Amino acid sequence: MASKPNVGVVIVSHSSKVAEGTADMVRQMVGDAVPLAAVGGNPDGGLGTHMTLVLAALQKAWSEAGVVILVDLGGAETNSEMAIEMMAPERRDRIVICNAPLVEGAVMAATESSGGSPLEVVRHAAEELMAGR
Repeated sequence: MASKPNVGVVIVSHSSKVAEGTADMVRQMVGDAVPLAAVGGNPDGGLGTHMTLVLAALQKAWSEAGVVILVDLGGAETNSEMAIEMMAPERRDRIVICNAPLVEGAVMAATESSGGSPLEVVRHAAEELMAGR
């Protein structure tokens, strides 16, 4: 019997180094148990985010269990929202943007996902960090 898929995690930062570093932390914590993609910077290699890069990251980390997106700034959230709209209609409802700190939220979400938790539990684990702030 195949095990059920884990929730995917997408990290979206204005900096490619921040995105890559955060993904590296997540991988060191949970290994390959969680579908993971990180994207940062604009297509020219500078600071920023771009919807098509976020869309590619969503497709890479896609899981039938859903995907959580962690963002660093407002532009990353806006581009993530546009990328979600570009996904197939049957997938959109299984993608959520977390209101959580980027690094801590990604680690908490991935840790929860690696244990097989469903999408809303994974989201809550990441967002719980904001509740005390």
